[in-house]
Amino acid sequence: MSTWEPAAMHAYYDRGHERARLDEPFGVVEFLRTQEIVLRALPPAPGVVADIGGGPGRYALWLAESGYEVEHRDLVQRHVDELAVRAPERVRTKQGDARAVDLPDASVDAVLLLGPLYHLGERTERVLALQEAARVVRPGGPVFVAAISRWAPRLHGLVAQRLYEPHPRMREVVDRAERDGRLEPAHEGGFSAFTHRPDDLRAEVLDAGLALRDLVAVEGIAFALDDLDERVATAVDLEVVLDAARSVERVPELLGLGPHLLATAVRPPASPVR
Repeated sequence: MSTWEPAAMHAYYDRGHERARLDEPFGVVEFLRTQEIVLRALPPAPGVVADIGGGPGRYALWLAESGYEVEHRDLVQRHVDELAVRAPERVRTKQGDARAVDLPDASVDAVLLLGPLYHLGERTERVLALQEAARVVRPGGPVFVAAISRWAPRLHGLVAQRLYEPHPRMREVVDRAERDGRLEPAHEGGFSAFTHRPDDLRAEVLDAGLALRDLVAVEGIAFALDDLDERVATAVDLEVVLDAARSVERVPELLGLGPHLLATAVRPPASPVR
């Protein structure tokens, strides 16, 4: 999707990692927290939601089960194929680019942009994707934008997961990512992404003509819990983890601590289509 890492992105996702990721312990926290943040501003069903860069469709299926029509697009054909075999009629999926969305102006009630900014290395491309989201959503409609925190590679990757042990180059990769945001693969087929500082995400949203309504950290310190698998399996323990994430989600000093940021923006009522 980006001008600097399309081959690396496809090499990673074509291995099929993404389909089960949100079923893993940390993915459960990410999914539940993203759902609750989205529900704070999502218009009630029925309605149409564009899930742009929606991967194998976990959020698209959730939205469909909740009564929405879903326009799902992803650049990775494998993800489109994985969703197509299990999608209900109310989910329409096809390959698509977040920088040139094949939907009419003001045609959907909300937009999820929960992955494309990870893989757009140039700021102009990220703003273009945000502008496209603003174009297809109806005036006053919400756009939900996810970004990877600038410090996620070090805190989640190096410290919590000890990725420097199997991949010695990881420390060098992290140092560079903290300088310019670009996380390169630490090994063949590894994950690559652009990482955001909170203020950079705010500025990109605003430069796209959207009005920022909220910016929160998603998972808090869940990534650092070595017994997270046990905690997500017990309702009381899981709620404690989720409540901790909620309690610090807007603390300015802690916004970049968790691996993901999630911005809630809206297209201003009088906003022209770009």
